[in-house]
Amino acid sequence: MGTRLSIFPLPGVILLPGLQLPLHIFEPRYRALVSDALIRDRRIAMIQPQRPVEGAPLYRVGCVGRIGDIEAMDDGRYNLVLEGEARFRILRELEVTTAFRQVEAELLSEDNDAVLSAVERAGFEREARRFAKRQGYSVDWESVTRLDDRSLIDGVAQIAPFDPASKQALLEADSINQRCELLIQLMQFYGNRDADDDRVTLQ
Repeated sequence: MGTRLSIFPLPGVILLPGLQLPLHIFEPRYRALVSDALIRDRRIAMIQPQRPVEGAPLYRVGCVGRIGDIEAMDDGRYNLVLEGEARFRILRELEVTTAFRQVEAELLSEDNDAVLSAVERAGFEREARRFAKRQGYSVDWESVTRLDDRSLIDGVAQIAPFDPASKQALLEADSINQRCELLIQLMQFYGNRDADDDRVTLQ
């Protein structure tokens, strides 16, 4: 028997354990989702739909977040910060009467002690500098060098301007080393493609 989770399907957005995701909730069904979560356990499961259409099939892996800071507005909308707790894999979608979708899922364990080798870390930082320069991003590299490996890799994976399928692959990577390697490949691919074709724009 898995864990029952209420889901917020959002294309192009991933959450990783230990990180935060600010959300503005305005649709009635997701306002209901937040209200329900606040009554129960303050948990919302973020997952990407495979297509940006109503009722689309879901990717199999997402991340459960716990509602931290929250601001309830007079008109029923919410501003909140979701704090990533654990990745999950969907076992099945449930038949429900709620306005929001629910799934049965298994929570995935993480190796929180894993670190990058010095070569992996240096390779990642080198490619990240190239990518940022190509895209015209302003980055405080001194702060970057002070981040621990997991905060750096997962933080970049969560905010990187890649397409939903690429973001999903980053979320599904089972180790920080795999996620680092994939990030380097994606930065090389997107950086080169953007340089060669002005029509390609990143979300």
